[in-house]
Amino acid sequence: MRITVIRTGGFGGLTRRATLETAGRPDAGHLAQLADRALREGLSEAPMGVPDGFHYELRVQDGPTRTAHFADPKLTEAQSEVVRKVLKEGA
Repeated sequence: MRITVIRTGGFGGLTRRATLETAGRPDAGHLAQLADRALREGLSEAPMGVPDGFHYELRVQDGPTRTAHFADPKLTEAQSEVVRKVLKEGA
């Protein structure tokens, strides 16, 4: 499974993108469950968010690409965790 997070907005308006490949990772099962939850809890279109807040696009590829959108300050626990993990450990 390939998980991509694209973060836009914020005070500086910069875009950050990272992708994490789960194949061969000991936590692959947990990451798959986390990504599935974050997708279910997300929106099909980018929400408004707040001024200077971040907007996120989550893309999960394990067959057809599935996409969800969410924005600060209303991230769920699963969304927050997948964003942190992918931006920290992804390339």
